Amino acid sequence: MVKGSQKIVAADKGIPIIDMSQERSRVSMQIVKACETLGFFKVVNHGFDRTIISRMEQESINFFAKSVHEKKSVESVNQPFRYGFRDIGLNGDSGEVEYLLFHTNDPAFRSKPSFRSAVNCYIEAVRQLAHEILELTAEGLGVPPHTFSRLISSVDSDSILRVNHYPPSDQFFGGATHSDKSVSLTRVGFGEHTDPQILTVLRSNGVGGLQVSNPDGMWVPVFPDPSAFCVNVGDLLQVMTNGRFISVRHRALTYGKESRLSTSFFAGPPLQAKIGPLQAMVTTANQPRLYQTFTWSEYKKLAYSLRLEDSRLDMFRTGKGLEDP
Repeated sequence: MVKGSQKIVAADKGIPIIDMSQERSRVSMQIVKACETLGFFKVVNHGFDRTIISRMEQESINFFAKSVHEKKSVESVNQPFRYGFRDIGLNGDSGEVEYLLFHTNDPAFRSKPSFRSAVNCYIEAVRQLAHEILELTAEGLGVPPHTFSRLISSVDSDSILRVNHYPPSDQFFGGATHSDKSVSLTRVGFGEHTDPQILTVLRSNGVGGLQVSNPDGMWVPVFPDPSAFCVNVGDLLQVMTNGRFISVRHRALTYGKESRLSTSFFAGPPLQAKIGPLQAMVTTANQPRLYQTFTWSEYKKLAYSLRLEDSRLDMFRTGKGLEDP
């Protein structure tokens, strides 16, 4: 059941669509503007190999088509990935979703064949896309090259690939269907939240469900375009820009009779990387420092100790008790 009284506006209303084949300076400025106004945008003409995309999607479909027992069995074996079923995190959040989580720097994972091969190719390609977007972001802000991208390029970066499968809204996992026609068939697949990392690069099949919250507090459905990638600002990028960029709140609903498949790359820094506002973002009396300096490990520990909808960044605002080095 969907809770909350926020209104829903027309699909893609106010969502920037950025053509990456344009002149570089134009792309960089459009990215900065999108990050400032909404914290979310789509990129097209991104140069991502469609063969890599289709291979990853088919392998994911094949995995989720397995029996629940087969899918759950991966957790009982020493595998470098994890399967989840409805439960989101460790604090009681749940949704109509099943998922796979891959850590992108697991050497054991990289030595395995089949599905892992498809995932490896996808990870390398999507990491390059995230790297390019962060480089363009730095250019648009006028900060040194690699300011952001170096954090996700490190050999010990803590990035994650997550594949979510949302069943049709009239069907439960395992094939059972709703018999009560009075029950609303719009349900929460993944509840309202922000992403704690630096940047998220997401692609889904042609089935809708993703919604983002705009500055007016209304939900904007994201029109499903399999040829585009969705990009959203994470909490760490909001901190590094001293609040200039918006870590957008978003959610996924299930409705209709088709399954939705989404693949998200969460670009994270090394665990011990220090995160704080860039000096260039704290230059005048009109731009006071809003956030403390902390490590990604500290923030990650807090983020995963809270519920999805909790506001994490408020705990790291200046004057909240932590000391800056």
